[in-house]
Amino acid sequence: MNAPAKLLVFVHDRLVCIKIVGRANVGASIDFKRLVSELMEKDLSCFVLDLSECLLMDSTFLGVLAGFGLKVSAEHNGHSRSIELLNPNLRVSELLENLGVAHLFQASLRRIEEVSGGEGEEAALGAQPTREETTRNCLEAHEMLMRISPENTAKFKDVAAFLTEDLKKLRSASN
Repeated sequence: MNAPAKLLVFVHDRLVCIKIVGRANVGASIDFKRLVSELMEKDLSCFVLDLSECLLMDSTFLGVLAGFGLKVSAEHNGHSRSIELLNPNLRVSELLENLGVAHLFQASLRRIEEVSGGEGEEAALGAQPTREETTRNCLEAHEMLMRISPENTAKFKDVAAFLTEDLKKLRSASN
């Protein structure tokens, strides 16, 4: 498996900037999910993801990102939230379009410094997830992509079925 992306975080007032460096893959998706969940609990309202150094995103990371996009677009405690993707490369932009999730995000071409006014710190990564956690995260991400865009069902139904069976086996082996 390729090394997961590095996540750099800058928080100021209600603004969060997250720079994703490298390959945003299944390995980075759990840490990304934990990070944004923690930040959303702090009632932050403006999320900016700098994708200028994000080489690609796999379907698991895209599913987690899409779930985050749905949550951010919903009102929270009377405050509306937004999510902006800075400088996604052509490959990432096409994936967002092809999977029917681009509408969840605002994309723009500008430098992160214009938005944040500062440098990010590397996010503290969680403990190594178990195989069961990774499998469950993959399944949830693919189910999210199918729920958002029914056209994705044909693309991911076999993956979801395999992951469901694998998760059952992992759960029965741990009992």
